[in-house]
Amino acid sequence: MPNTSSPRRAIVIGGGPAGLMAAERLALAGVSVDLYDAMASVGRKFLLAGKGGLNLTHSEARPDFDTRYYERQAGVAAWLDRFDGEALRAWTQGLGVETFVGSSGRVFPKDLKAAPLLRA
Repeated sequence: MPNTSSPRRAIVIGGGPAGLMAAERLALAGVSVDLYDAMASVGRKFLLAGKGGLNLTHSEARPDFDTRYYERQAGVAAWLDRFDGEALRAWTQGLGVETFVGSSGRVFPKDLKAAPLLRA
C-alpha cells in the first residue's frame, strides 16, 4: 500500500521556459518542486531572448501552423491539441502579461520584455 501521507516531491531539470512552466504546473497541483539549472539563475536565457522582442508563438491558424513541422506534424499536432498558441496567450494573460500579434503574425508580450513573465 503506497504511503499517501508523505508530500509529493519532484525535481525539474532546466530553468528555461518549459522547465519553469513544468515547475509551476507541479506546484499548482500541490507538489513540492526543486528546480535545477546549469546557469547561475533560472530564466537567464529567457531574459536574453527578451532582448530581441520575445516572440512567444505564432498566430497562424491550425492546421496551417501544423504543416510547418513536416514529418513530425502528427506528433506536434497532438501536443498543440493540448496547449496551442491561444492557450499560451491565455496563460500569459493569467500571469498579468498582455500580448499582441505583430504584422508578421508572431505573438509578443505587449511591453516586448521577458522580465515580467519571469517575475510572474
